[in-house]
Amino acid sequence: MKFKYTICLPDKSEIQYFDEILNGDQVLENAKRYPWISQLELTEKLGVENVHYSPSLEFINTNTNHSFTLTAIYNDRKELSFSLWYNRPKKVKVLFGILGEKEKMVVDDIWDYSLTDAIRYLEYFVNDDIKEIEKLYK
Repeated sequence: MKFKYTICLPDKSEIQYFDEILNGDQVLENAKRYPWISQLELTEKLGVENVHYSPSLEFINTNTNHSFTLTAIYNDRKELSFSLWYNRPKKVKVLFGILGEKEKMVVDDIWDYSLTDAIRYLEYFVNDDIKEIEKLYK
């Protein structure tokens, strides 16, 4: 599989879009090597009013257009923590189910995951193991 990616930086108002195509191993390596802590330290230095985004990496599967995003924050204990955002088609009820269901793109998010867990779920995404990712959002 092939992936594109974007980066959100605390001190930049524009999201950075990259045309470079990555394979699964490169996706995982980029997420592992990303300077999460230094970007969070930058966030603290800037102050809330000057922060545009929390540090984030989004990876988009070029075949399916599904995306998976890791966003870093400090939790209440001042430890590195991640929210995981998954964008994919999902069946939703129309008018409380009266008009049946239709498929539309939906973004679900979950919070307070370690880097190790975030990478594990990113690996499921890279390997197209959608069933494992879906378990997060039930």
